Amino acid sequence: MIAPARAGVDERRLTLWQDQVQTQVLVAGSGPPLVFFHGPWGLAWDAFLDALAERFTVYAPHHPGTTPGDPDGVRALDTVWDLVLYSYELFDALGLEAPVVVGHSFGGMVAAEVAATAPGRVRRLVLISPLGLWRDDAPVRNWMALKPDALAAAAFADPRGPLVAQVLGGASDEGVDERIRRTWALACSGKFTWPIPDRGLSKRLHRVSAPTLIVWGRQDGLAPPIYAEEFAQRIRGARAEVVDGAAHHPHLERLDPVAPLVANFLAG
Repeated sequence: MIAPARAGVDERRLTLWQDQVQTQVLVAGSGPPLVFFHGPWGLAWDAFLDALAERFTVYAPHHPGTTPGDPDGVRALDTVWDLVLYSYELFDALGLEAPVVVGHSFGGMVAAEVAATAPGRVRRLVLISPLGLWRDDAPVRNWMALKPDALAAAAFADPRGPLVAQVLGGASDEGVDERIRRTWALACSGKFTWPIPDRGLSKRLHRVSAPTLIVWGRQDGLAPPIYAEEFAQRIRGARAEVVDGAAHHPHLERLDPVAPLVANFLAG
């Protein structure tokens, strides 16, 4: 869903990538800077970000193409490398030299690429159900090709719970514009993910030097939890936590244990 205008959440509009991409960044909280990269269904300011904003100044940017009013922004970026360099421009425009970074799903892939390409730009790193790796014995499912019921069953431990409509949509009162927005957000992430889910991240993860926490849901049916250990083995000193009662969105499905786990880790 489109991030609502909430009390205490500011909106900043930036023009990046030679004035070709309009980026909206949601900002709230106080404390050390934290950048949150959202997943493929688009950005929504949720209870997890509220929890992080209690201890950090949270910067949550829309990925290119998903900023309201600029759907064509994604066309200016052709490759994952463009997306990584764009992310450094975003950091610079926000005045962030080396923030802590949290990424979920597709946003976790972006966060890992950013931390691997320029290790000095990320102080601490949290990857929540990140994409970006591939194993033939545990394939990542293409969320863009799944029917709604199958997607809900794969992405959530409780496929009939309220989070499904909140994240994936499908509520009876959902408008056409919202369905179009979510579909386009999926297309924007799919551009950098499919048909090859691993764009070489497996060869670069060893470069990550930031202390790293990996969080996964044990019931994840999109990206199997075996990938938690796969990421941990490739990032020196990384710690992996697999959470029961959660699938692809452990930070929302198990907010109470995951939010303080993440905040305490990032606080060092």
